[in-house]
Amino acid sequence: MKDRAHEEHVEGATADGLPEVWTGRATNRVQWLLASAGAACLALGIALAVGSMWSSGIAPLLMSVVGCIAAGLLMLFGTLAFVHVAVKIDKDFLEVRCGHLGLPRRHIPLSHVVGADFAPTVTPRQWGGWGYRWRPEKGTAVVVRRGEGLVIRLGDGHKFTVTVDDAESAVRAIRAHLKPRGTPL
Repeated sequence: MKDRAHEEHVEGATADGLPEVWTGRATNRVQWLLASAGAACLALGIALAVGSMWSSGIAPLLMSVVGCIAAGLLMLFGTLAFVHVAVKIDKDFLEVRCGHLGLPRRHIPLSHVVGADFAPTVTPRQWGGWGYRWRPEKGTAVVVRRGEGLVIRLGDGHKFTVTVDDAESAVRAIRAHLKPRGTPL
């Protein structure tokens, strides 16, 4: 499920009318449900630790408490990190920040970029799920939802894909910043 609340922010413009700084984002509200399930597991673990009599045996109760807390933390922070992704493109860099803390973050100098392509449909199934992904035959990706994406071709032969709303304008912005350098597209 994707949220099409695209927020494009333009700071200045180039001579051809494209923004000097392009920003975009993509959001997945389904992951809030997964985060709430993680919070519920965490709460269950805390309730077990605090409210149990500990008389039925320490090992099974300790395993339940640790298991619930660990599963809750993994689900909570693992999903919150990929609730949304923010992409910023300026004349020197492409920056991808995930979640509310901006982590994980990828900072790619445009001097390492040889081209950018629009991907009409990027799905979590193609990449093995949501999140920061790597597949040897495809490269690296940040997938927060199903939908359009931006595919960056790097000079070392690798590719980096990110799901972002209005990916076509991101491709145009990258290509506009690459043209003055004489980089082949």
